[in-house]
Amino acid sequence: MSANNFTLKGKKKMTNKVKSGDSVTLHYRGTLEDGTEFDSSHDREPMTVSVGSGQLIKGFDSALNGMTEGETKTVTIPATEAYGETNPENVTDVDKDQFPDDFEFTEGRVVPLMGPGGQQFLATITSDTDTTVSMDLNHPMAGKDLTFEIEVLTIGDTDTETDDETTTS
Repeated sequence: MSANNFTLKGKKKMTNKVKSGDSVTLHYRGTLEDGTEFDSSHDREPMTVSVGSGQLIKGFDSALNGMTEGETKTVTIPATEAYGETNPENVTDVDKDQFPDDFEFTEGRVVPLMGPGGQQFLATITSDTDTTVSMDLNHPMAGKDLTFEIEVLTIGDTDTETDDETTTS
């Protein structure tokens, strides 16, 4: 019997790799192309997500696949796999009377809005007149390549074990 052909009986700790459907707890740091940090989970609780469920931007979700517990990696996600490209037609004018009386209309300010179906989204003020405010409805990160440093803390049950007989060769 060679050393590479053996049978284990009983419990064996398995090496976990992230796959679709896994619950993953992680920390991340997001930066723009110029190195500016736009978000980080390191100053709050780690984030727990279900991989492949649509909770994350496509590129981040894809980057998690195949990672192992304790692994840290840095990935750059193109705009097309993040928040998409900027659509110059994705703008609207809103009557100022839709805002509170003391609202400050500042160009570049990001404002939470609610669509006709109740969905929430962010819009950016681009200009205003005496009666209306022009809003860019693209996500504030649209058109930007994003870099993330991702650290996988745990994958589902960190002590995944099997009681079955396992044969390796």
